[in-house]
Amino acid sequence: MVSYLIEYMKLHLVSIEPDQEYVKEQMESLDMNSKDYAELDFEFNWLGGQIIATRHFIQIGEERERDERQSTETD
Repeated sequence: MVSYLIEYMKLHLVSIEPDQEYVKEQMESLDMNSKDYAELDFEFNWLGGQIIATRHFIQIGEERERDERQSTETD
């Protein structure tokens, strides 16, 4: 089950990283004081938070898998 979730999170990460890049590209063509820029800035940061959290969950899951493997090998 852990492996499945890790793989799912990796796919999710592959999906949201380009989304954030696309938002960044849209922001570059706007005036920083515009409402559209502010909305995109919020979305950019929201996606960034998802990326950070997803990477963290992947790391924890991979550590858990590694610990379980090592525990099984020593038994």
